[in-house]
Amino acid sequence: MSTGRGKIEVQDASKVFQEGTVVAFRHLDLVVREHETLCIVGPSGCGKTTLLRCIAGLLPLTSGRILIDGEPVHAPRPGVAVVFQHFGLLPWKTVAANVAFGLQMAGAPRAYIQERVQHCLRLVGLEGFERSYPYQLSGGMQQRVGLARALAVNPEILLMDEPFASVDAQTREVLQEELLQLLERERKTMVFITHSIEEALVLGDRVAVMTSRPGRVKEILTVDFPRPRDPAWIRAQDRYIELRNHIWNELRPAVVV
Repeated sequence: MSTGRGKIEVQDASKVFQEGTVVAFRHLDLVVREHETLCIVGPSGCGKTTLLRCIAGLLPLTSGRILIDGEPVHAPRPGVAVVFQHFGLLPWKTVAANVAFGLQMAGAPRAYIQERVQHCLRLVGLEGFERSYPYQLSGGMQQRVGLARALAVNPEILLMDEPFASVDAQTREVLQEELLQLLERERKTMVFITHSIEEALVLGDRVAVMTSRPGRVKEILTVDFPRPRDPAWIRAQDRYIELRNHIWNELRPAVVV
């Protein structure tokens, strides 16, 4: 990981809605290093998803600034891909057409699109489903399509908005393992929003704990488990239990009312 300037820098950032009546986050500072996975946890309504959308250039800040590679973010930019919680697939398009969509919008050559689509479907274990439609797939498979679509544009940065929250617990663990393996093969900088402390500790190099609204970064913890990671081994470690309890104690006052 880079030890210099952050890949993503959030500087004194605030986001206010409804003519000042709702403050999502205020005076928030955050640095994401190159090639690291930073997981963000916090109580509901603390501004996690709003922050992610601002990093993606989908929402403007009210004040402050966000930099990627030292350049201010004002709109969506090449090299940044978002994976949303609710898949966001186009139901009238096949799996292959959904994965190809971003490349087509960018005007990539047809031969390159076909090659890239096959590569990404292979990465997420969906070879053979190219002609299927989203309604024919399980929730976990649909989320794999969403991930393949994001990877198809070969982004440097992946922004993940609770991507596994809509699937069952067993599928969620499988997807976590597959994402870990994928990141070993395709090095990316990733910001991963989650409500699950366990998920953050399995996936993250660091975990940012946010306060209740208006959100701020309360603490950033280093998750010092070696990579490549075995989730089952991690969950058996005393350090995992220690970190999980610490994060829960930080969040509990804002969650239990």
